[in-house]
Amino acid sequence: MEKPLETKSLDFAVRVVKLCQFLGREKKEYTLAKQLLRSGTAIGALYREAQYAESKKDFVHKLHIGLKEANETLYWLELLHRAEYLNEAQYKSMHADAQELVKLLISAIKTAKKNMNS
Repeated sequence: MEKPLETKSLDFAVRVVKLCQFLGREKKEYTLAKQLLRSGTAIGALYREAQYAESKKDFVHKLHIGLKEANETLYWLELLHRAEYLNEAQYKSMHADAQELVKLLISAIKTAKKNMNS
């Protein structure tokens, strides 16, 4: 059974790693890249952690933390774009993927909460 959030968050993390390598190698930008690397890879890690949550409440909590990390990732991408480390195409592509993760996480949280209350 395919798990879109698991697949997309891992694929996004790989893209973040490659983008951070590019930022270090080509732009000599390490500080912001490190922030992006941390938040952008945490999304999938938190989703995986949620799979073994101690309770339904813990599951929802971990997804909420993943959502916060996804939102932080959007911030770093916007900052890198405005500071001219990312061109328009790079920004739009990464931003769209991060936004999709936000939507998937919100949907998963709503579903989990609804199932908790049933």
